Amino acid sequence: MGATFDRSSAGDLMPAIAVTDPQGNTLNLAAAQGRPILLNLWATWCAPCVKEMPQLDDLAAEYGDSLRVVTVSQDMGGADKVAPFFASMAFDHLEPWMEPDLELGFALESQSLPTTVLYDASGREVWRVVGEHDWSGPDVREAIAEVIE
Repeated sequence: MGATFDRSSAGDLMPAIAVTDPQGNTLNLAAAQGRPILLNLWATWCAPCVKEMPQLDDLAAEYGDSLRVVTVSQDMGGADKVAPFFASMAFDHLEPWMEPDLELGFALESQSLPTTVLYDASGREVWRVVGEHDWSGPDVREAIAEVIE
């Protein structure tokens, strides 16, 4: 849509914040280095976020092990909101990570949803998109190609 690839925070390290899934498993984002990560902050109540989710699932399928797509819900309701949403959408590749304390949004200095940030394999920001974006377009593949070996 109208969002652009913002490189003003390029080089910043991924925040060392732990996210959890509905089963209580934890993922420390800073420890998730080793391959590029596309980090997406979203919420079930955010219409543009929900619209993007199937496209992000498709990206995760397309890139497989060469890019990890991590979607992190900012819903205050946590698993009570996220688990039913994921069940109804039946994603094949996205995992239902949550961070209801909103620390991640503050760490990224973004209070807007959706916010999507691409990190290289060493955990450094390459670019971000704040607001709705069409993740199925060729501009996305071109932008992701910067971190794929």
